[in-house]
Amino acid sequence: MNKVLDVKTIAINAMIAAVYAALTIAIAPIAYGGIQMRISEIMVFLAFYNKKYIPGLVIGCFVANMASPMAAWDMIFGTLATLLACIAMYKLDHLFLGALAGGIINGLIVGAELYFALDLPFVINAFYVFIGEFGVLVVGAILFKLIYKNEVLMKKYILE
Repeated sequence: MNKVLDVKTIAINAMIAAVYAALTIAIAPIAYGGIQMRISEIMVFLAFYNKKYIPGLVIGCFVANMASPMAAWDMIFGTLATLLACIAMYKLDHLFLGALAGGIINGLIVGAELYFALDLPFVINAFYVFIGEFGVLVVGAILFKLIYKNEVLMKKYILE
């Protein structure tokens, strides 16, 4: 029985990774760079409800970052930012605090990445990344609050 659960968890994480990567790459012009609005980042709220989804989110981010104009930098630092944001989401007990933490983490790490890789001003780029990430995550928090009201969906797919 444990192997079935493991296979199911792996399959779900593979689907999460594929959706995250596809959503990011599909909106590439606004998903990479100093000002980014990754709609796929809404998915990090899955980690808020269940830590078993963190691998899929991190792998999806890594795959999406392969398509970035700053591929190697984003594959390392962007993926690290998503990992830390997912961990923060899981540890925090409030959706909007999770959104704030995700925005701050991504702003600082991606802002530093842009500073070191492209010699762009750190503070302004960290702020731009924070604003884009926080905006997307606030929308995500609202969506997940609505999803949370659907008991069947939550019990069957997200909380299990």
